[in-house]
Amino acid sequence: MPLDQTALLAELEPVVATNLDRHLALAKEWFPHEYVPWSEGRTFDGLLGGEPWRPDDSKLPDVARTALIVNLLTEDNLPSYHHEIATLFGRDGAWGTWVHRWTAEEGRHGVAIRDYLTVTRGVDPVELERARMDHMQSGYVNVHGHEVLHSIAYVAFQELATRISHRNTGRATGDPIAEQLLARVAADENLHMVFYRNLLTAAFELAPDQAMRAVANVTADFRMPGAGIAGFGRKAILIALAGIYDLRQHRDEVLAPVLRQWNVWDRTDLRGDGERAREELAAQMSELETQAARFEEKREVRRRRHGES
Repeated sequence: MPLDQTALLAELEPVVATNLDRHLALAKEWFPHEYVPWSEGRTFDGLLGGEPWRPDDSKLPDVARTALIVNLLTEDNLPSYHHEIATLFGRDGAWGTWVHRWTAEEGRHGVAIRDYLTVTRGVDPVELERARMDHMQSGYVNVHGHEVLHSIAYVAFQELATRISHRNTGRATGDPIAEQLLARVAADENLHMVFYRNLLTAAFELAPDQAMRAVANVTADFRMPGAGIAGFGRKAILIALAGIYDLRQHRDEVLAPVLRQWNVWDRTDLRGDGERAREELAAQMSELETQAARFEEKREVRRRRHGES
């Protein structure tokens, strides 16, 4: 019989405790203020009568600015994310300790990126604040928020996707300070990914059919947590065209390596729905290959048309 959600949480708690200890041993303390060039700051207009923001204040390439805004607004929705995992995993025991530790680590990402953008005048602070208010008021709801294994599978993929997006955004800025900052943020995201990936590895041993079903379902309807940002579709296309995060990276650098880690293709312990889920997953990966190749062809045509390297 499939394990219910309470049983899954209880069975996985020792794994959470072990991986929490591992995480704390590997996590490095860092301070957002050390990654911000404070001496570049100037007072803005408004209450203190400084200089208004102008587009030529920003030294960032347009696509890097777009990616930074998307990344920051995504980080801003942390209260909603905390609510989702605290409600599902609980606030007690090893699960609760992890929930609060994860939230504390994620919280400094938004602090650091916003301080950097504000001090360097990388974006219009008024528009950024309006976008933050709009996005946070929309909140975030996990499609599979009541299902433990679905949620773990989702965050395992999502944390890796976020790591890649941050690292590539840092490189796209052309600013060594921004690149160092986003590499530091990405290092946090990587540790978070490993934590969740290890949990689902254990879940595959505990309930292989349920775990495979969760992975297939999450892969089929995966959306980044920032998908609710106003104009996200247009922004995502610009980010993909720049190679910061596209379908090829999603398939080959996020889904494929994590699926290999879970040994999904060579498992011999699947039955019934688990086997059906694996077949669905194989079809999804094949379709993503087709979509990624099609996008790459269109991007190459566009680059040649515009004389881009």
